[in-house]
Amino acid sequence: MGVFVFLPLVLPLTAWPVARLAEQRLHPRTATVLLTATACALAVCSTLCLGLVVIVGTAQIPGNPLPDGWSDDEVREAVPCDEVAGRAAIPLLLAILASCTRTLWGHARTRRRAQRALAGLSSPTVVLPDRAPYAWALPARRGRPGRVVVSRGMLAALNGGERRALFAHERAHLAGHHHRYLLAVRLAARANPFLRPLNTAVAYTVERWADEAAAQTVGSRRITARAIGKAALITTGAPSATLAGFAAAGPVPRRVAALLAPPPAPRRWPPALTAVGLSAWTAAVGTTVSALSSANSAITLFLLLRTATPF
Repeated sequence: MGVFVFLPLVLPLTAWPVARLAEQRLHPRTATVLLTATACALAVCSTLCLGLVVIVGTAQIPGNPLPDGWSDDEVREAVPCDEVAGRAAIPLLLAILASCTRTLWGHARTRRRAQRALAGLSSPTVVLPDRAPYAWALPARRGRPGRVVVSRGMLAALNGGERRALFAHERAHLAGHHHRYLLAVRLAARANPFLRPLNTAVAYTVERWADEAAAQTVGSRRITARAIGKAALITTGAPSATLAGFAAAGPVPRRVAALLAPPPAPRRWPPALTAVGLSAWTAAVGTTVSALSSANSAITLFLLLRTATPF
């Protein structure tokens, strides 16, 4: 395999074009699912290859518990500069594991604290007597239903129609299980920094997904856009990056502009015989090839190690 064994670590760079096209041209629901699946596939392949490089690179160290066959020349030739690459990959893999563990722990801790704070309240919509303006969705957990958490400070800044848009937006987050997409793509970005643009794109597309659902429920795209714009000027955001909030500073101008434009086409993919469609299909094919190449490198190295393992 030679240097091709390292390709899964850098191939996520080829997913950047499809991320840009998906968030701009596809329906937000389709873009969210596509980008999350792509990010997870590339992250798993790159992490697996990194782990296998660690094994191959450290198999010849005296006293290691690995099978002797893994230090054979045939196996070591699969990884260029196996000793240096293997030992350099150890801190990288440990950093990935620590970062992903910290992200999972922070997400779980935030949800536990929020659930405990709302334990005495049974309503699916909780209005807290807080002057700080915020609104976010708390997903269901262990039989406890999902909640929409809103402060009085947020409600005071909105009128009747805008409040309906706010609640419809947060309920769309709960119905679409958007926290799962946010957490999955955030973990993927922790596993491979080259996937951070996909994390940013999904953070935008889940909000756009909820925006469109809210506009459809309220029956007015302009009212929904105005509610988002007002909330963005005063909101303090969600307690965690893996929980969906009503307004975040970054993508708000684009979200408002999208709501003031005609609704996105319901088709799952743009027509191939257009400039946008051709670009989208080209980027999608490139991303698919990248994912397959990553999987091929990982599987080939795994089979090579399995062949060298004595029975």
